Formats: sequence, structure tokens, C-alpha cells
Amino acid sequence: MEALRLILLYVHLIGFALLLGGSIAQYVSGRLRINPAMLWGAVIQLLTGLGLAAPLRDGDEPAPAKLVTKLVIALLIFVMVFFSRKRDVVNRGHFLAIVGLTLVNAAVAVFWR
Repeated sequence: MEALRLILLYVHLIGFALLLGGSIAQYVSGRLRINPAMLWGAVIQLLTGLGLAAPLRDGDEPAPAKLVTKLVIALLIFVMVFFSRKRDVVNRGHFLAIVGLTLVNAAVAVFWR
């Protein structure tokens, strides 16, 4: 089971890289829109996060409050990305909220013990 958890974690990190890297690349280009990397990153993060929340460890599960917090943030990110993906231009505040929530979700994962 540890191998499965590590594979899920690895793919989860790839999703994070796609989401954050895609948003930074889009921000630097000057045209704020949702690119395919951001969409795929949000989908991968949500699905692998659900897999990582499954009780695969031997009594070393994260706190339920942490899991719920991460799930709510991941759902917010997914909804914000998914429903804005076809717009030619996304509002600056909306775009920066996606980036901010992505960074907050990573911070919750790292700092909440």
C-alpha cells in the first residue's frame, strides 16, 4: 500500500506543478485565461487528493479537519478553473485567487501536522 500512496503523491505533485506552472506561464504572458495545463492540474489534484485521503496507511492518517480543509480548497480551485476555461479573458482577481488558493492548499499540506 505504501507504493500506491507514493505513486499517488507523485502524481499529485505533478498536478500541482501543472496548475501553478500553467498559471504562472499565463500570468507572465500578460493574457489572463485558463490554459489546458491549469485545467488538467486542477483535475489531477482533485482526483489524486481523494485517493491520498483514503485510509491507506497503518494508523498514520492525517487529521479529518485537514482533509476537509484541503478538499474544500481543491473543490474551489476546480470550480474556478472549470467554469472559466472557455473565457477569452479571466478577471485578474479571479485568476489571482486561483493562484492564491493553490499556494494555500500546498501550505496546508506542508505546515498542518
